[in-house]
This record gives sequence, C-alpha cells and structure tokens, in this order.
Amino acid sequence: MRGKALTSLSHHIDGAWLLEAWRRTRKDGAVGVDGQSAKQYAENLHGNLADLLDRAKSGRYKAPPVRRVHIPKGDGKSTRPIGIPTLEDKVLQRAIVMALEPVYEADFKSCSYGFRPGKSAHDALEALWQQSMGAWHERPVRWVLDVDIKSYFDTLHHPHLRQMLDKRIRDGVIRRLIDKWLKAGVMEKGNLSYQDAGTPQGGVISPLLSNIYLHEVLDEWFECEVQPRMRGRAFLVRYADDFVIGFECEEDARRVQQVLPKRFERYGLTLHPEKTRLVAFKPPAERSRKPNEDNNDQDQEPPAQGPKRETRSFGFLGFTHIWGHSRKGKPIIKRRTASNRLTRSLKALRDWMRHHRHDPVREQWRKLMSKVRGHAAYFGMPGNSRGLSRYSHQAQREWFKWLNRRGGQKPLTWERYSQWLKETFHWPAPKSIYDHDPRSKPLHRKNRMR
Repeated sequence: MRGKALTSLSHHIDGAWLLEAWRRTRKDGAVGVDGQSAKQYAENLHGNLADLLDRAKSGRYKAPPVRRVHIPKGDGKSTRPIGIPTLEDKVLQRAIVMALEPVYEADFKSCSYGFRPGKSAHDALEALWQQSMGAWHERPVRWVLDVDIKSYFDTLHHPHLRQMLDKRIRDGVIRRLIDKWLKAGVMEKGNLSYQDAGTPQGGVISPLLSNIYLHEVLDEWFECEVQPRMRGRAFLVRYADDFVIGFECEEDARRVQQVLPKRFERYGLTLHPEKTRLVAFKPPAERSRKPNEDNNDQDQEPPAQGPKRETRSFGFLGFTHIWGHSRKGKPIIKRRTASNRLTRSLKALRDWMRHHRHDPVREQWRKLMSKVRGHAAYFGMPGNSRGLSRYSHQAQREWFKWLNRRGGQKPLTWERYSQWLKETFHWPAPKSIYDHDPRSKPLHRKNRMR
C-alpha cells in the first residue's frame, strides 16, 4: 500500500526466504571480522540459517562490527573507507533488503537509478543524454549543476533516517535489526570504534538506506517544491549519491544553487564547495559538413571566427560530457571516458600484469581479454571509440613490457609481439557495444569487440 506505514513484514522472512537470501549473496567476497568464508558457512548451511532466523526474530541477534579497509579514490590522492560485514550479516541484510525493496520501489522517483532492480548506470547516462539534448521534443538545457556530497555515507544522520523509516516501516523485528546495524562498531587495525552517523559503504543494506534518505532529502523535494517554481525546464538524474541537475534558464540554476546547500544542511549533509559547480552547458551552433569530411566520431572544431568559444564540460558516472558535432554537423553531446577513470583503470591493469607475469601466457591472455571486454562493456558508449582505443593500445603496450620482464627467456621484439597478437592470440579492435538512434530509438547492444 503506497504511502501507508506497514507494521507487519517480518512474517514473510522464513527459512526459504533466508535460503534465497543466501543464494543472492556473493560467495567470493572478502571475509568480515570473524574470518568465516562462504565454504565454511555452507558446511552446515540449513542449521546455520535456522539459528540465524531464530536469533533475528527473537531479538538475540547481535550485529558484529564491520571490518574497515580503505581503497583509493579516482583522484589517486585520497581513499574511500569500505566496511566489510561478516558473511552471516550479509545474508541477513540481504533478507531485509528483499522485504523492503518492493515497498520502496513503489515510492522511489524515476530520476533515481542507483542500486535499484532493473536500473543501471547506463540507464542513468541515457536519461541524462536524452534530457540534456531535449531529444523528447523539448529544448536542450543550457546549465548543469554538478553536485558532490561530502562524505555522504559517513555523515548520514541517524535520527532523520529513523523518522523517514517511520513513514513506511514500523515492523518491530525489521526496525530493531536496522538499528543494530546502524549502531554496529567499526574494526580498523584492531581498534573498535562506534559511529554516531553514517552507514558503512560495503554493507548490503547501505545502498537501500542511502536511497531512502536521498529520496526525501532530494528527489521528492525537487519534484514537488523545485520544479513547479522553475521558469524553464529542469530535470534531475541521480545515481546513489552522485547527481546532476539540468536547467534551461540561468536564473533557475542560480536559485537552486543557492538553496541546495541549505536544504542538505537541514539533514546533516554538506556539499563539497570545490567539486560542486554550475556549468554553462550551452550547445554550439550548427555547422555545415564539408564534402571531404571523414566519417568518424571525433570532434572537429569549426574555423576560428572571432574569440574562441570556451568549452565547458562536467563529469558523471565515469564519463566527461561535452558538446560536440555529429557527422552531419548537428550539435550533440559527446561522452568520453573521464581522464581519472582511464588512469585508474590502466593502473589496476598494470598492477594485475605485474603480479601475474609468471602465469602461463595463454592464461594471461584469457584473463586480459576478459578485463578488456569488461572495460568496453561499460565505457563502450556511442562516440567514445577514442577512449576505448586508447585503453586497448595502452593495455597492449603494458603486456608487452611485462612479458619481457618474465626473466630467463629470449627478449620479445615489438614486431614479433605484433605478429603474435594477429596470428596466435588475436587482440580484437575495440568497438562500441551500443548502436542506436539516440533521438528516437532505445539502446541495442552490439558485439563488444570486433
């Protein structure tokens, strides 16, 4: 029932429900503070799940602390804290998410795409492209508010979250478990600490709780309070805590830019002052195509006429979005692999090659092709062939370098290596995995590699 507070949901959670939660839980993830692996837990699976169900419903379940590790961010300078729950905690959190997800899916807005069933980052990127271009017979936006929430998962305010949960979920068993997870400690380098705010990144239930929070703080507020007061068209696209707002009128954009920090401060959140910015994202003028112009998807600047127009861009979900021209000279938004994401991807690939350079060459090639295809599966958007080619070319050069560092073997020349890739291992050329008419047709997947 949409809009009604539900007082009884936990009766759906039984042995079969927990078994399905176990099936949906990753078995190859990092272990928590207890060091228990999925293989060890599965030795007495049904007995463990029955005991877990009894403890959860009777109130005897104690949420163990999460094990905190730090992973590097895209800038290469700072790190992001990740909380790793125990395997049993993951299973129980998955069971609660399975119960709550259908309730909140009826409430969540269409502008939200992160960690929702049937939605993906590519769906968010396509919605942003369509909305920005005005492809649905609307005028294109001219201003984009690129927003960054400072340490969102670490500053999520618990009292506000409980008030939001009260509006839809009042089941005692479920609410008691959520409170225990919010109060669970953090184990880092042998030291146990307790947090007054936030929800650990890495927890199974954390994405849902973060969506519930931003649904009220941002999504509902934007749809009910902001859009009706705009002079021109405005839209919001959000993926988890990463979002952008597009505006047709500069006046609307600046008004929202002023009020947004106050709105978030009300709920204990802070916008990053340096990363949050208003971008003048005006489309360029249409230009005629030269008869001898090559058919490629690369931007070609028109001849200089007066002062050069400043190119403005913004980043979203690993892509840099910038205006360019289509083959026919029409203004179109190009999506390029963000430089920091490309650097991070190549560094991860380089580290993998360094640690596996002594593996059999054919086994290296199989895993390397899997990684290259995985990169193309995400970044293979229309117009991003340059980014795909650069990644593929750098990967080839790195593999050549590490193959020559195996030791005890005859050095491999570049000519022999190139012939090797053509005849023996076959390194396919990168290619966009999507083929669509972006103004009218839905996405259709193509072969990822030629």
